[in-house]
Amino acid sequence: MKVPLLLVLFIAFLSATATIPSEALNVRGHLLKSKTFLSPSFSLRPGSVSNKWNFDIEFPRGHLALKSFNGEVVDEHGVPVPLHETYLHHWVVEPYYASKSHAIADAQKLPKMILVRNSGVCKHTLGQYYGLGSETRHTATWVPDPYGIEIGNPEKPPEGYEEKWLLNVHAIDTRGVTDKLGCTECKCDLYNVTVDEHGRGIGKDYIGGLRCCYDQTQCKVKEGFTNGEERKLFLRYTVTWLDWSDAVVPVKIYIFDVTDKALLEGKSEPACKVEYQVEECSSENRAKNNCVDVKVAKQVLPHGGDIVFGVAHQHSGGIGASLHGEDGRLLCASMATYGEGQEAGNEVGYIVGMSTCYPKPGTVKVRDSEVLTVVSNYSSERQHTGVMGLFYILVSEQEQQPAANKPALCFSFPVSWCLPAWLSSNL
Repeated sequence: MKVPLLLVLFIAFLSATATIPSEALNVRGHLLKSKTFLSPSFSLRPGSVSNKWNFDIEFPRGHLALKSFNGEVVDEHGVPVPLHETYLHHWVVEPYYASKSHAIADAQKLPKMILVRNSGVCKHTLGQYYGLGSETRHTATWVPDPYGIEIGNPEKPPEGYEEKWLLNVHAIDTRGVTDKLGCTECKCDLYNVTVDEHGRGIGKDYIGGLRCCYDQTQCKVKEGFTNGEERKLFLRYTVTWLDWSDAVVPVKIYIFDVTDKALLEGKSEPACKVEYQVEECSSENRAKNNCVDVKVAKQVLPHGGDIVFGVAHQHSGGIGASLHGEDGRLLCASMATYGEGQEAGNEVGYIVGMSTCYPKPGTVKVRDSEVLTVVSNYSSERQHTGVMGLFYILVSEQEQQPAANKPALCFSFPVSWCLPAWLSSNL
């Protein structure tokens, strides 16, 4: 097969650089830009926890279309840190409106900041635009063409406010701990806490989860690690975007949560609890080799359209999750990939990636107020605490015709990635 010269040059360029540099591509007049930033630093000792909220982080400015956001934990030398040393429980990023003058806001009794949430379904508890955990290094976040997540529209903030961005990074140092999995699953007995970060008592029936591994808590470590080495870490994140134009089709962000039982219980308002517990399978199921915990929830999608991207978020023990239409049709299935080694990005025993769905435009449709079903599957070979079963989708309300262009070209170096459709269609 004759390979087009443009493709050869493009591959040669990428093989010589780990990331696409800022302003590297200019196709059909649309400039794809990319920039890498470092979060404010956070320090961890063996067994310690950092769960910081950073406001007004470095972020691209202007009226833009977000195309991807990727992050990983690195040390002060820029070296990626493996999950078996620092477990990345999660990071989330979202915009907010900040008052330009706190004095005026105080005088007029206005809030100093207003959170800008996604479009639902659990936007009051899960309002992020992007968010991942241990799977962050091998989970695609690319928004396919011609779509984009609109940010920085100057007409959106209320008068006297401006758009800024916040970042939450929750990391657990598991060097020298007595039980790595127990610490990452936030087992309360390992953290020796009886109240949560808000001073509320933790009941005996709450065995583990976010309420027990909040900022500055300490998981149990082995003898000799009590005053272990402190190290300074960062979330290194890369944002890719386009300037906003009429050529970009906007998408809305929806996050589903398998813990929401409101609809099944006849309630109208979502009740997203974010995390849940997987009990060890019974001896009867173990004899049948059927140690799989299946959790199901139904939630209402406020506005329909074309699903153009989908991915699930799970913790250790997760097998995969799926999203289904009201008639039972499969909309997207997202499966977990586990590491097989010790190096960063391939840590044995940890979820290092979640598969994603990229339907052809116009082929996966959902309607306004359709009841969708989210299914989350976990191994129940053992008990798991503080697990999650979230499903993230992007929906375009602007109808698109099924793509007739050539399929996107995909490669596997240095990680799995695909050329944007608008570029591959020109090759």
